[in-house]
Amino acid sequence: MDCDVVIVGCGVAGLYAALNLPATSRVVMLSKGELDECDSMLAQGGICVLPEGDDYDSFFEDTMRAGHYENRRESVDIMIRSSRSVINDLVALGVEFNREADGSLAFTREGAHARPRIAFYRDVTGKAITSKLLERVQQLPNVEILDHTAMIDLLVEEGECRGVVACPVTEEQSVRTIDELMPEDAAGDPAAGNPAAGDPAAGARPAPAFEIHAGATLLATGGIGGVYQHSTNFPQLTGDAVYLATKYGLETEHLDYVQIHPTGLYSQRPGRTFLISESCRGEGAVLLNQAGERFVDELQPRDVVAAAIREQMRADGSEHEWLSFAPVDPAVVREHFVNIRQRCLEEGRDILDESIPVVPTQHYFMGGVRVDRDSATSMPRLYAAGETSCNGVHGRNRLASNSLLEALVFARRAAYNIATGRSLEVEAAGEPALDGAHRATGFDASIDRLCAAPAISVPSASEPVSPARGESSSK
Repeated sequence: MDCDVVIVGCGVAGLYAALNLPATSRVVMLSKGELDECDSMLAQGGICVLPEGDDYDSFFEDTMRAGHYENRRESVDIMIRSSRSVINDLVALGVEFNREADGSLAFTREGAHARPRIAFYRDVTGKAITSKLLERVQQLPNVEILDHTAMIDLLVEEGECRGVVACPVTEEQSVRTIDELMPEDAAGDPAAGNPAAGDPAAGARPAPAFEIHAGATLLATGGIGGVYQHSTNFPQLTGDAVYLATKYGLETEHLDYVQIHPTGLYSQRPGRTFLISESCRGEGAVLLNQAGERFVDELQPRDVVAAAIREQMRADGSEHEWLSFAPVDPAVVREHFVNIRQRCLEEGRDILDESIPVVPTQHYFMGGVRVDRDSATSMPRLYAAGETSCNGVHGRNRLASNSLLEALVFARRAAYNIATGRSLEVEAAGEPALDGAHRATGFDASIDRLCAAPAISVPSASEPVSPARGESSSK
C-alpha cells in the first residue's frame, strides 16, 4: 500500500493532523482497536485556552509550576499562543462547548490553575471533540481509516522513515504489545519469551503483516496505560511508538515521567479505572479521610494531591479515601457532571447524596518520543504527536486540561511541516478573536474546504512540496 502520509492512531492528534494535511494528499490512518478506543474519548474536564492576552503570564507560570519548571519553555509558549486558533477550529468544525448566557465560551477551573480558563462540554469534553473530528475526517475522500490494524514496525531506508509495517488484529489481539504481535520468524520463538508464540492462551496468531509506504509518517499512538494493572487508559495503549523509537535509536525523553491521577473511582470490578475529573474539585468537591475530615488543598498540582492521598491511605490503613460533592451546587452536578454521576450510580452511589471512594491511578505519560517544535523526531520523515511524543510542554507533571490542547497544537504543526517543509508561524498572545472562525494557513488543507475558509497568505520561504517528496525539518 502506498500513500503520502500514514498516521498511526485515531485520537485527537491523528485526526486533527489529517484535517490539516493537503486535501490532495492520500492519507492512511490506523486504529489498533475500535475507533472509539482512544484516550482522547475519555478526557472529561476540558481543554485549556488563553481567555485573553492578559492571562498569558499566568497561564505560562501555572504550566511551568505544575511541571516543576522542567518544561521546554518554547513549547509552552507555542501551545498557549496557538490555543485560540485551535478552539476556533473546533467550533468551526462543529464541536459543542458549554456557553455563558451571552453566548461566549464558559470556562471552568481545575487544580493548579490560577483562574478559570478551561473550555468544556459537560463532563465529556474529550468525547465531544474526538467524535466530531472523527466525523469530519470520515467525510474526507482522501483519507482511508483501517481499524483493528496494529503497527508492528517502521519501514526504514538509509536512515529515513518510509512508512510502517502493520497487521490486522482482532479485538482480543489489539491489547497486545508489539513483541506479542510480531510474526513468528521475527519474534515468535517461545524460548525467547514471546507470550504470543507457542502459548495457546495467547489466542490466535495475527493476520499476515503488510507494508504501508509513505512519504511521511506520524505516530499518534497514545500513552502506556495498557501495560499497567490499574489505569484510566484503554488497554490498547501499550507504548508502541516508544518501543519502536528505542529499537531504532531515536531520541526519547523523560520515559520515567508518568502521571498518577489523584482521583480514580475505587472499584473492585476488573478493567479500566473510571476517572473522576479534576474539574469536580475545581467546582468545589473536597477530599475527606476515613474520619470525614479534609486533609489536603484539593487545587494543588496533581502529583501533590495524589501523594497526599496515598499518605492518608497509609495513615488510615485504607484502600481509598473519599470525595464529597456536598459543597458543589446540585445544579452544577446535574448539568456539568452528568456522565460521572451516572457512572457512580452504576456503582450504587449518588454523588448528590453521598461521598464516593477514590484512589490514585496511572493516567498520563509526560515522556515519550522526543520531538521538536514541528513534532519532528530525530529520524527524517518521522513525526510524533499527542501523548506518545515529548515536546516538553508538560515537564515532570502535566497541568490539568493541557493534554488535549497540546496534542492538537502540535498535530497541526506536524501537518503544516509535512505539507510545506516550513514551521508554522505562531500567533500573538490573545490573537485571533475567539469567534469560532477557522483561519486557513495558506495551502489547500482539508479543513479549509470543510470550513469553507478563504485562504490567508503566509510568508513563503520555499514552494510547498508534496508530502511524499518533502524533507523533515531540521532537528
